[in-house]
Amino acid sequence: MQRKITIAIDGHSSTGKSTAAKQLAQELGYLYVDTGAMYRAVSFFALSENLIHNGILDKSKLEQRLHEITITFERHPENGNNEVCLNGRNIEKEIRTLEVSSVVSKIAEVSAVRSKLVEQQQKMGAEKGVVMDGRDIGTVVFPDAELKVFMTAAADERAKRRYEELKKRGDHVKYEDVLNNVIERDQIDSNREDSPLVQAADARLLDTSHMDRDEQFDTLLHWAREELKRLQA
Repeated sequence: MQRKITIAIDGHSSTGKSTAAKQLAQELGYLYVDTGAMYRAVSFFALSENLIHNGILDKSKLEQRLHEITITFERHPENGNNEVCLNGRNIEKEIRTLEVSSVVSKIAEVSAVRSKLVEQQQKMGAEKGVVMDGRDIGTVVFPDAELKVFMTAAADERAKRRYEELKKRGDHVKYEDVLNNVIERDQIDSNREDSPLVQAADARLLDTSHMDRDEQFDTLLHWAREELKRLQA
């Protein structure tokens, strides 16, 4: 029986992480976990419960109410995707708005939130055979992952991709707002005290600025097969 590995994919927002990670997991027959969706679920909870006022998060109230949050994934019957649920309610569409995007990095700064979600993520990948993407997978969640990848791309290119995605969904957004959100998230993610976004020393760098989805997937699959072959040697 072929050994299974843990694949940790980190990087900036809108680099194609989730799409490529999902494809890779399907190709390998692995579990896929979108940790960004988990932080978005907490963000949606905070917004819904009025824990954010004028862009300011009430951290103490959120920490007090974390026990009310249960995040699970359910498989969509038609497309087969794992979609995030908050307390049993599918909120996959709701968490992809620019409003949620504008606060998710602030939510991810809260150490109590990170501790709660990292514990869940480590349980999900305890048996290996998992592809997990996020901001701190290779540095905090699975520092011993056999394959670590850090994905990046130019900010304007990432904003363009995100803008087109939101417009396709029917959201009314301005490109400038999307670009500002991308830049702000980069700054917050990279400078927070708890588990900042950094490239792990042993992670492979994948710059997707000039790559389409097929090229991104092919590169990741090649690296994964390389690692699996090395383990079988």
